[in-house]
Amino acid sequence: MSERMFRLQWDRWTLDLGSARTCLMGILNVTPDSFSDGGEFFEQEDAVSQGLRLEDQGADILDIGGESTRPFSDLVSAEEEIRRVVPVIEALAGRVSIPISIDTNKAAVARRALDAGAAIINDIGALRLDPEMAPLAAARKLPIVLMHMLGVPKTMQVAPHYDEVVTDIRDFLAQAIDRATQAGIARDRIIIDPGIGFGKTLVHNLAIIRRLPEISSLDCPILMGPSRKAFVRNILKNASSKGSDPERDRIIDGTMGAVAACIWNGAHILRVHDVGRVRAMADVIDAIRTAQ
Repeated sequence: MSERMFRLQWDRWTLDLGSARTCLMGILNVTPDSFSDGGEFFEQEDAVSQGLRLEDQGADILDIGGESTRPFSDLVSAEEEIRRVVPVIEALAGRVSIPISIDTNKAAVARRALDAGAAIINDIGALRLDPEMAPLAAARKLPIVLMHMLGVPKTMQVAPHYDEVVTDIRDFLAQAIDRATQAGIARDRIIIDPGIGFGKTLVHNLAIIRRLPEISSLDCPILMGPSRKAFVRNILKNASSKGSDPERDRIIDGTMGAVAACIWNGAHILRVHDVGRVRAMADVIDAIRTAQ
């Protein structure tokens, strides 16, 4: 197993990726309708408390989003997204010692979030959904996550099809990297995300995780987001003698297996809800992975 190493340095931040410690991106959804934790942190006070808790549990990045991207979800206006996330970012930026990422595909939201203290853009649209996103990221000279998605959240899970899933995703991400660099974004600021659950079947998701080393040929840090996704639930449901939907704790336990496989196959950043539990598991995997 050979994992590529990267160092991201910008402003006052440094992230060593692929080193002895897997980077964890803690999820903070300031939404009423996200697939797993919708409504739990919709109020500003709850969101700020959760952000501080995620850092204490071992998060290296805090990813804040104000629009659900679950399958079949409806769009939220930029104004509403800004109303949800900017006060939370402003409240956390001076209190956490880790970089804050803004999870959005809208340049207007990203701009306001960056002005409020965010330091990374996490764009599920890979610069395709808003023509102003690439110029903004280039001008700010900060890291940006480019994610693969088949279509848009409203339609992405309607019979997703690929000629060859890993090859197709790798080609998409290669084009996204080219699009970014042509817009003036430095290649050493680009992170790629194969988009687990975004227009993929169970079989597709498993193939991506198993064949992750093929995507590492793009020579960019890889982010993976398997946390509490439907494919984990479906695996556990199919494995159950009763065939019933698993409870949340069981889905979290199942997520640990997916996260471990992602780390072992070369993921540099794991985007997760349950930072404390994942941190303990990742520390053990990292110790084994880096043992002489």
